[in-house]
Amino acid sequence: MNKTNLLLSILIVSLFSFFNSCQLSGPYGNYSILNDTSINQTGEKIFKANCSACHNFKQDGIGPQLSSVTASASEEWIVQFIKNSKKLISSNDERAVQVFNKYRKAVMPAFESFTPEELHALFVYIQSQKKSVEPSSINNKKGLSNPIADTIALSNLVVNLEPFTQIPASAKKPPLARITKLGFEPASGNLFINDLQGKLYKIKNGHPFIYLDIEKLKPKFLNNPGLGSGLGSFAFHPSFQTKGIFYTTHSEIKGSGKPDFSYADSMRSDLQWVLTEWKTNHIKEDSFSGTNRELLRINFVKVNHGIQEIIFNPLSKPGNKDYGMLYIGLGDGGSVEEGYEYIVHSKEKIWGTIIRIDPTGKNSSNGKYGIPADNPFVNSNNKNVVKEIYAYGFRNPHRITWTKSGKMLVSNIGQGNIESINLIQPGNDYGWPIREGNFLAADIKNNIGTVYPLPSNDSIYKITYPVVEFDHDEGKAISGGVEYWGNDIPALKGKFLFGDIPSGRLFYTQVADIKQGKLATIKEWKISINHQPKTLKEVCGSDRVDLHFGRDINGDLYILTKADGKVYKLTSAIIKSAIDKK
Repeated sequence: MNKTNLLLSILIVSLFSFFNSCQLSGPYGNYSILNDTSINQTGEKIFKANCSACHNFKQDGIGPQLSSVTASASEEWIVQFIKNSKKLISSNDERAVQVFNKYRKAVMPAFESFTPEELHALFVYIQSQKKSVEPSSINNKKGLSNPIADTIALSNLVVNLEPFTQIPASAKKPPLARITKLGFEPASGNLFINDLQGKLYKIKNGHPFIYLDIEKLKPKFLNNPGLGSGLGSFAFHPSFQTKGIFYTTHSEIKGSGKPDFSYADSMRSDLQWVLTEWKTNHIKEDSFSGTNRELLRINFVKVNHGIQEIIFNPLSKPGNKDYGMLYIGLGDGGSVEEGYEYIVHSKEKIWGTIIRIDPTGKNSSNGKYGIPADNPFVNSNNKNVVKEIYAYGFRNPHRITWTKSGKMLVSNIGQGNIESINLIQPGNDYGWPIREGNFLAADIKNNIGTVYPLPSNDSIYKITYPVVEFDHDEGKAISGGVEYWGNDIPALKGKFLFGDIPSGRLFYTQVADIKQGKLATIKEWKISINHQPKTLKEVCGSDRVDLHFGRDINGDLYILTKADGKVYKLTSAIIKSAIDKK
C-alpha cells in the first residue's frame, strides 16, 4: 500500500488558489464534456482502476480530492503532470514546483503508458465531477502545519550491507519486483520472499526459486492496480515440520466469493482479501504440491490498506497459550476517506484491527478456524462484538513484530501526518480515525489530512498512543521494523531498526526506550554497500526505494528494495566516533 504511489498525488488542492482561469482545451482540442457519455464512461473506468485508491471527489485522502482541479489547470498541463510529474518539476514549471513544495516534496511515479485517448477520457471524467463550490476541506480549518517540530538527528552508526539475492523482475519498470516480506520456515530456517504479483519464492543457496504461484492457483487473484494488493503476506505454522501447513493472504476481484465480513451492499467494495491455509505433501520440497483451504474472506472498500501482515509469535513455544495463534493485521481499506468511518474504530467491526485466531480450530462463525479462549473480547456479553479482535484503532497495521523481551509492536502507516510504532496490549484502542499518532483528527468528514493538538479532556477517550512516531517532514510511510537478534554485529544490539518506505531513509530507536506513555528518541543511520558509502536511492536507481525489512532464523537482518527487486544482508557495523554508543 503504498500511499505515495499516487496517480494524481500532488494534483493539487492548492491549484485552487495558485491559478485562476484557463481554457478547458488541450492537446485533443475542444469538446463537450458532459454530453460525451462514452468518453466519460471510459474515463470513469480508468479512474476507478488507477486513481480511486488514492483520490476521490469529497475530501483529501491518501492524495488530494479532485473535484475542482480542472477549473484551475488546462488539460494539456494536467496530462503532462500525469505522464511524468518529475520531468515537469525538473523543468522548473512554476505550477509543478509550487505543488511539489506544498506537498512536502512527494513525487508520483510516471504514467507514460497511458495513451492520449485514455488521458483525454480521464480528464473528461474528472471534469464531469467538478463542484461549483469549493470543498470545505480547503483552507477553511487550519491544523498543525508541522506536528512534530523536532528533526531526527543523524547518528554515527554506519551499517554495511552485502548483496544477498536478486528476485526476478515481474514488471518492466520500477518497482521491478514487488517484494515486501522476508520470512523463514521454522523447521529448516529456509528463507522465503513474496512478490505481490503472486509469487512466493524459496531462497536456496542465495538463489530464488518459485515455491508457490498463487496467480496460477487462484483464478480470481487480483494484483492491480497495486497499492499492496496481490500476495500480501505469508506465515509458516510453528509446527510446520510435523503439520506441513502455512498461510497466505491475497486479494481477489470483488464478488469472488461469499464474504465472512462485509457491510451494506450500497457501500463501495473494490476487492476481497482471502486467508488461505496450504498443506504441503513434502515439507522439504522446493516447489509446493499439496492442498489448500480458505479460512476467511473479507470485503474491503478500496485496494489500499488490506491485509498486508500475518505472523505467528516467534517467541511462543509448545504448551504456551500463544503457540500456533495467528496474528493478522487488517487495514481500514480506505473506508475513512471514502466517508465510511463508521466501519472502523469499533469492537463490532473487523476493519482497522489486529485479529488473533487459531487457524487449526473450528469455533468461528464460519467453522473454518478457531477463536482463542484468551482473546480480550471473547467473553463479551455484546453479541455483535468481533471476538477475533486483539486490538483496534489502526489505519494500516503494516507490520507486526516482537522484541526479544516479549514486547509486541505494530508499525502503523498514517494518513497525512504521522507514522507510528505502537506497543500492543490486548483489547486496547489505538485511536484511528479520531487520532493520528499523538494528535487529534477532528474533522474526518471534511479534512482528514489535518491534525490538531489533543483536547484537554483526552483521558476520557482511553486511547493508547504510539511509543515511536515521526511526521511527514521526515518520511511518508513507515517501513515496519525489527529488533536485531543476531550475534555478529555488536553495534546493533538493543536496537529496533525501521525506516521510510518511499525514500529509503533508515532509523532506529533503543528497545529499552520503548515504553508505554512516552515517545522513544529516533536516530537516523547510514549504510555502505560492500564497505562503500551509499544511499538506497543510489543503489536502486530510483527516487522511490520501497524499503522493507526481514529477519532470519539466526536473528540476522535483511533489507529489501522493491524498486529493483534486490535483497541485502546486514553484515557489519561501525560507530564512526564515540559520541553515539547507544
